[in-house]
Amino acid sequence: MSDKRFPIPVMVTIGETGQRAISTVWEAIECLRSYWPAKNGPSYRRALQACMDALDGWKPAHKARHAFISAAREAGIFLDTRLHH
Repeated sequence: MSDKRFPIPVMVTIGETGQRAISTVWEAIECLRSYWPAKNGPSYRRALQACMDALDGWKPAHKARHAFISAAREAGIFLDTRLHH
């Protein structure tokens, strides 16, 4: 199992951890599990599952990225998907 890169990193700002560029599926999982402000809601659960599926090779990384963005929006977190690599 190897980490999968997002086609474009996702910028999020979470509480005291500050601004973070999430560039890989593993970073998204870490962010969801460790730094997420509200670990409930349908988008959170879908994002975590999509990221786990992408890490296991069942889904492409871009699908996990879209699910992660939806969860960030649901949580009310500022995000900027315009950051290019």
